[in-house]
Amino acid sequence: MNRLVIQGHLITDRQLRNDQILVCEDGKIAHVGPSRGETPDLVVESGYIAPGYVDIHIHGCKGYDVMDGTFESLAGIARSLTAYGVTGFLATTLTAHLERLLQVVAVCREFAERQQDAGVDAGERTQLGARLLGIHLEGPWLNAKYKGAQNEAHIAPPSLDDAKRLLEAAGGLLKIVTLAPEQSQAGDVIQYLSEQGVKASVGHSDATYEHVKAALAHGLAHVTHCCNGMRGFHHREPGVIGAAMYHDELTAELIADGIHVHPVVMSILHRLKTTDRMVLVSDGMRAVGMPDGEYELGGLRVCMQNGEARLADGTLAGSTLTLERAVQNMVRLCGVPIADAVAMASEIPARAIGFGDRKGRLAAGYDADFVVLDESLHVIHTFVGGQRLSIQG
Repeated sequence: MNRLVIQGHLITDRQLRNDQILVCEDGKIAHVGPSRGETPDLVVESGYIAPGYVDIHIHGCKGYDVMDGTFESLAGIARSLTAYGVTGFLATTLTAHLERLLQVVAVCREFAERQQDAGVDAGERTQLGARLLGIHLEGPWLNAKYKGAQNEAHIAPPSLDDAKRLLEAAGGLLKIVTLAPEQSQAGDVIQYLSEQGVKASVGHSDATYEHVKAALAHGLAHVTHCCNGMRGFHHREPGVIGAAMYHDELTAELIADGIHVHPVVMSILHRLKTTDRMVLVSDGMRAVGMPDGEYELGGLRVCMQNGEARLADGTLAGSTLTLERAVQNMVRLCGVPIADAVAMASEIPARAIGFGDRKGRLAAGYDADFVVLDESLHVIHTFVGGQRLSIQG
């Protein structure tokens, strides 16, 4: 039996539990609570032990991109994310031709199966990094008016046939699909995805409030990087943002870097949606963790300067945010309690993609995915399945 006992201040279920122990056995959490006399393998004297972060919107990291469509790139992303406390993620695509998307989805499926392979020894599991929990399909069913850094050449209207092909290729890995619900046939696609257990999300959209309200009846359940790439709020037309703030049925992603969304708006969004319906995401691209310079995103040239990634016309192109910094920013810029900020990067995203019974909490029976943070919420150690990963920042 592989067993690990760690002692310190635990953050879980939106609470800080002082001087507790976490006992892990064979990749699962066996006990959380006061010490029972065991000698801990690791004592965290200052800082915190928290659930591993789950990034449900991440395109790339450290020079790698999901759309590279290679095992090597997915492995590079998975290994690199451990430096930021991420223990699970959704490989997020970009707008591309259907055949290209099918190829990328197939590689994601192969990589996820490799990570789960019982034949992989513990040492190789550790090298495989954060776990690929599924796929977030961002495009091609978007509105070109709010394309952002998506390649307009491949933007297409929603297609039920294409949705079925992509779902089949994903083999159960498709978790979120971002689309513009105002488009023809979008309702049918949203309905189909919802019936298949896939979360339909509004994003890169010029939808009015009434469009979003109608889509809710078909099963729309999520908002992609809320406030970015969508019709804004107006007092006579609430738009996508107004609908996101008003409807409790919708969970909302937030890129909490203080650049994509002003800190005051970040705070307003949190007050309205509350921790229960807010998901911190990175929307990271291949420039994350890299020096300033030129990079590529979905076939478009991106310039990163002072940590901001933009197209030639100044449009923000993904982000260089990490979930580590997103949590810090919610605390520092918005005054959110630490336990709530952590929940928005762990418990809430895990629940949003159907892993709420396995990941995102420090509780008996859950996967032993957790992170050790210092007092300033910087990542010190990352554990997946009870195994300490080699952090490659």
